[in-house]
Amino acid sequence: MELGVVGLPKSGKTTAFNALTGGKAETSAFAGTQAKANLAVVKVPDERLATLDRLFKPRRVVPAEIRYVDFPTSPKGLGRTEGIAGSFLLELSQVDALLHVVRAFEDPSLPHAEGSVDPFRDIATMDLELIMSDLSVIDRRLQKLQSSLKVARTQEREAINKEAESLSRIKSQLEKEVPLRDQELSQDDSRLLSGFQLLTAKPMLVLLNIDEASLERRESLETELQKRYRSARRNGTVVCGKLEAELAQLSLEEGREFGQAMGIHESGMAKMIRLSYQLLGLISFFTVGSDEVRAWTIAQGTAAPHAAGKVHSDMEKGFIRAEVVAYKDMARCGSIAAARQQGVLRTEGKTYTVQDGDVITFLFNS
Repeated sequence: MELGVVGLPKSGKTTAFNALTGGKAETSAFAGTQAKANLAVVKVPDERLATLDRLFKPRRVVPAEIRYVDFPTSPKGLGRTEGIAGSFLLELSQVDALLHVVRAFEDPSLPHAEGSVDPFRDIATMDLELIMSDLSVIDRRLQKLQSSLKVARTQEREAINKEAESLSRIKSQLEKEVPLRDQELSQDDSRLLSGFQLLTAKPMLVLLNIDEASLERRESLETELQKRYRSARRNGTVVCGKLEAELAQLSLEEGREFGQAMGIHESGMAKMIRLSYQLLGLISFFTVGSDEVRAWTIAQGTAAPHAAGKVHSDMEKGFIRAEVVAYKDMARCGSIAAARQQGVLRTEGKTYTVQDGDVITFLFNS
């Protein structure tokens, strides 16, 4: 899973990136135009892995991973409702979801470009940037379809007209500032748009970046944020990026103790990962053994053969069946053999839908 971190200039975006990843990216480097993005791979915290490690004592434990890409904050036009274009747009279109860092802190030494701090104004500005980028992509496609229609054969015209009709309908909603994630799209529309990787179709997490003085208002700010923006494919939360970045540089135990003293009971990284999984509809299953205990990330609703394919393509091709134990049963029983004896190990076939926390052994023809 890859998340693209975006934000208007001086939003504290790279500070938030450091908080989420435990990184040490230079925060002042993105004050001007920057050619390259910051990259970080984060291990997904999952307490269930510690239990499975204790039970199976493997040579190694492999958590799931999330890749964060901190995009440069000042590509040409960003924040001026001119849309996003060029290599920045190409890179951003490849991510699975967007993490929009929004400034909600006061800092006289870092004046806001608009002269005042107004997070909800800035959210609307970024939304408009993304919409303008999508409109530009759709306009170019409509122009190409119009040109194709002039030389198309009779049997090709119907498909061209159908696509143009769908894109025009979608465009009209974008012009009303309705992002794709909030539009009611048919299956045909979704299939059509899948190849474009449009930005407003991507799930989005809005991260309100506050200062320490606002920590007491964190819950009320989060309530207001979610009241305004929460939907099936957008969610929001509140984090003190500067404080979280400092906590991320401490040991796990020191960070937890200091965070709790400040009223932070879940790290910014853990919170973002949890919300990311919810927003993208992702779950984890586990494979276990003496060599390795590993967490695998899949979409909710994934059938057993496709889950096997995450482990190895040969497992999907030669899938026979899956032996499945729910995590809670495995933790209680203590071993595969005990789970079998107690009747909680199930044999599942090709139609089985993998559930979050399943501990699975795949049987297959090589």
